[in-house]
Amino acid sequence: MKFRPCIDIHNGKVKQIVGGTLKDRGDRAEENFVSDKDGAWFAGLYREYGLFGGHIILLNPASSPYYEKTKAQALSALSAWPGGLQVGGGITADNAEEFLAAGASHVIVTSYVFRDGRIDRKNLERLVGAVGTGRLVLDLSCRKKDGAYYIVTDRWQKFTDVRLTPEVLRELASACDEFLVHAVDMEGKASGIEIPVAELLGAYADIPCTYAGGVGSYGDLELLREKGRGRVDVTVGSALDLFGGPLAFEKVLKYCK
Repeated sequence: MKFRPCIDIHNGKVKQIVGGTLKDRGDRAEENFVSDKDGAWFAGLYREYGLFGGHIILLNPASSPYYEKTKAQALSALSAWPGGLQVGGGITADNAEEFLAAGASHVIVTSYVFRDGRIDRKNLERLVGAVGTGRLVLDLSCRKKDGAYYIVTDRWQKFTDVRLTPEVLRELASACDEFLVHAVDMEGKASGIEIPVAELLGAYADIPCTYAGGVGSYGDLELLREKGRGRVDVTVGSALDLFGGPLAFEKVLKYCK
């Protein structure tokens, strides 16, 4: 289990939010932490510690008046560590190359591939044609509905009709290099992991996979290691001391190693 760092950017600032509260209307979200440091500072720190494969997430849509500030933060973070970080948020086949050229190792995509409630295979083919499977991460972030976990899009606000199942994991694994999965209902709450999601990823994700959402203690890290069979990497956001939480950054790194 590797530690994967994060840089979440909303309204032009590095933040930790409660994921389920994010709204495009008014660019609103319940905030756990707003940093006085920029994306480049965090990228430089992760570079210093050799933490590859972390993700930068742009949490404003392109239509937002804050989007350009958010994008500028993301680009500055990429330039601070070329090849060290992945980036997601509004990525399409048309703009993916811009972020790769700016230094992203991979682009992270959800909404472009999951459209109108289903897997848009034509868009997936366009994306693979534009960047190749080796530089593509599919974000399968999910929320629970009617006893099952469904992939959500548009900054976690819209449910698709696609359930997160072993069959879906196997199908999509051939089209990308990694999966990123936010358990959105737990995101930003530091109140424990979504055990069924961790178990599913540990059993059926045949490519590298990162889990995010709910880690609030060192016990949660141990539980994720157990339920994910040691095969699932982890992101810690709001609970990390870098973002005002109780878990010491260096202790988390040592634990994950």
